[in-house]
Amino acid sequence: MDNAAQTDPGETLRAKMLVLPWDVLQSSYADMKTRYCEKAIVLDGLTLTFDEIILQRGLAKYGRALAHTLTIANALAAQMNGQSFDLEMSVDETDTPTSVHEHFFIVNELARCGVPVVSVAPRFVGKFQKGVDYMGDLGEFERELARHATIMRHFGTYKLSIHTGLDRFSIYPLIARHTQGKVHVKTAGTSYLEALRVISHTDTSLFRKILDLGHERFAADRKTYYLDCWPENVLVSDQVTDAELPALLDDFDPRQLLHVTFGSALDMYGRDLQTSLLGNEADYETVLTAHFRRHLTPFI
Repeated sequence: MDNAAQTDPGETLRAKMLVLPWDVLQSSYADMKTRYCEKAIVLDGLTLTFDEIILQRGLAKYGRALAHTLTIANALAAQMNGQSFDLEMSVDETDTPTSVHEHFFIVNELARCGVPVVSVAPRFVGKFQKGVDYMGDLGEFERELARHATIMRHFGTYKLSIHTGLDRFSIYPLIARHTQGKVHVKTAGTSYLEALRVISHTDTSLFRKILDLGHERFAADRKTYYLDCWPENVLVSDQVTDAELPALLDDFDPRQLLHVTFGSALDMYGRDLQTSLLGNEADYETVLTAHFRRHLTPFI
């Protein structure tokens, strides 16, 4: 992915586009221009008009990712020797949203090259940060989601995938309404936080150790995540009473701090966590069941 292509001037886009691996992409810029820019692309309820800047920006931004996906698909096909396999094209971990033009371009090129995908994960508008609800304008999200869903229905061969989908309770009804069952929402990550919810009641000493470790490890562990968490807003263990510990799991900053430092916590206290949860398995089952019911109910 080339995130800089989102704001590159035309001259830079053209230079990047010219050096793409066109042999892997099985095309040329002249063919692409004919395919996308000669006339508007009319879908059911959505019309896409490409000009050369839109096309070149899409090529510069996603061209190498497409080539990489084609290479992976060919390698998988050879390895599987005729057996089917599931392939998802994910471009969600990017700095800027995937436009509907770019969504159409990606899927159309994969289809042209004979690459079957079971799901496609665009980068949607707004913020999809770890462990917290959707951050952004719900109206804007719904408008863009509806357009992306229109493209999905036009091709009819894949599901729309919502990555970092855990705890997005405010947008689940919108997703369910517009995707009509053809959707993949990734939700598993906060099972760990529900484990900590149990620990905060049943083993306060262990929870305090994990909280303090979170403060120690946050700066290093957050590097692969987009976060708005301010660790200075999170109390350390000796500032919180036992009765106040569970509420940390429902506050924005401590929730993110605890979530993204899970690897460090498991490295240091994984065996203690396992022992404590095994001793309180019924409690963990209860909170986890409630947690996933809250995720699944909007889609039923």
